[in-house]
Amino acid sequence: MAQASDSLTKAPTEAPIETGVENAGADGHDDTRPPVTAVTAETAPGSPAPTVAMTPLPPHVIVLFGAAGDLARRKLLPGLLHLSQADLLPECRVVATALEELDSEGFRRLARQACDEFGRTEIQTHEWEAFEQRISYVPQSQGPAGLAEAVATAERTLVGADRAKEVRRLHYLSIPPSAARTVVQTLGQAGLVERSRIVMEKPFGTNLPTAQALNAAVHEVFAEGQVYRIDHFLGKEAAQNILAFRFANGLFEPIWNRDHIDHVQIDVPETLSVGNRAQFYESTGAFRDMVVTHLLQVLAFMAMEPPTALEPKAISEEKNKVFRSLCPINPEQVVRGQYEGYRSTPGVDPHSDTETFIALRCAIDNWRWAGVPFFLRTGKRMAEGARIISIAFREPPRSMFPTGSGVGALGPDHLTFDLADSSKLSLSFYGKRPGPGMKLDKLSLQFALQETSYEGDVLEAYERLIHDAMMGDHTLFTTAEGIERLWEVATPLLESPPPVHSYPQGSWGPDAVHKLIAPNHWRLPFQRGWRSAAR
Repeated sequence: MAQASDSLTKAPTEAPIETGVENAGADGHDDTRPPVTAVTAETAPGSPAPTVAMTPLPPHVIVLFGAAGDLARRKLLPGLLHLSQADLLPECRVVATALEELDSEGFRRLARQACDEFGRTEIQTHEWEAFEQRISYVPQSQGPAGLAEAVATAERTLVGADRAKEVRRLHYLSIPPSAARTVVQTLGQAGLVERSRIVMEKPFGTNLPTAQALNAAVHEVFAEGQVYRIDHFLGKEAAQNILAFRFANGLFEPIWNRDHIDHVQIDVPETLSVGNRAQFYESTGAFRDMVVTHLLQVLAFMAMEPPTALEPKAISEEKNKVFRSLCPINPEQVVRGQYEGYRSTPGVDPHSDTETFIALRCAIDNWRWAGVPFFLRTGKRMAEGARIISIAFREPPRSMFPTGSGVGALGPDHLTFDLADSSKLSLSFYGKRPGPGMKLDKLSLQFALQETSYEGDVLEAYERLIHDAMMGDHTLFTTAEGIERLWEVATPLLESPPPVHSYPQGSWGPDAVHKLIAPNHWRLPFQRGWRSAAR
């Protein structure tokens, strides 16, 4: 059996955190000296590991729309299998539906191919046999009546006809946004709203009016409490670690404000092109595709006030307070770019001004963050792929160190979160170089999940979010209020976008991004890499 369930039932032992100057992060200096020291966790001798109590999930029928599509094949079907392998699925049945005219046996073969190709773990024969028996298929051509009958059959098979009303329903809409209203109406016509929750994929509209219209259409059928707008960025362990880092450690929360933080960067470059998503991308662009639905959500986690409790409602409220405090985006503080060759992509307008790159400066008008700029950047076909939050601390108001000591030469101290699946963080600082005189180097404290014994326990983002939706946990999902507020602050940019600048494929975007962030500098590309875990 896979180990993924362990992380939800027992607390991991803290791994050593090493400080070193070799490959220790993006601090602007290359060195290959060994680590300076190590810090280990202190645990009372003989004390048992604490456990996290989990309420057992009720039986579920998962209705997967777009079940033959790319997202389902790459993430959802392998994710459901992994949850089953890890004993994190309740008693459940999966009713798959799509445009393809398949029967249940044909879809099971498709699902097995997807899990073999994209799954993260080896599939044992008995595991697959148990999982595939949970799956049935109904083509969308059978309409609301056919879908209703398929769900009713799954519920009766699961618990018997006399207990069918005990079964919860989770509807996952792995479909283009243009089809969302039709599917929502289909669920209403099929009588599948009761005892149900609905998971919706981004984008949630393309501007404020379309977001309001979509929310209104959804609310005609489902209550807001039933709706789970998914952002897979927030499902990553590293994103959730921001909450743990901030609110579980008294060392950092007192300095998490404008008095100590100079600026913040959220940087998500991608090496991929638009590929076969050209038609979708032409109607969205980098801002709609990434900033509203991903980067600003991460910003809220980083900037929110301490919630009254670590509970979904309290956390959502603090995130929404951040969104209410966001200043409207000034088009003069935005750089839009388009990689060379984009217009020759099949399906792209030869005169397209759709941005494949965007960088912008945001401001939060509240007591904690007044005057602190937040710089966001993302783009396609860039030099490397990364997901970084970098927090630059203010430098001391006066230096007592002699000229040539190195203080200030390598920039301010930074706290860096790597939101990739490897889940790393680094805290840089100046420290004295051994030997005579006062010569300082940039050092760093680092943590990497791969250095612990719990790397194999990590749930992939979609797995985590599916499980949370079944639990009714809204913590990592977006509300109607929040998404509409983000489109509201985006309105000035959408109405008056600056021109796009061409940039070479494999670069870091248009040159204008350096002027946007001046007198500061982008942390990516790092001047040195993360410390290697190999010893």
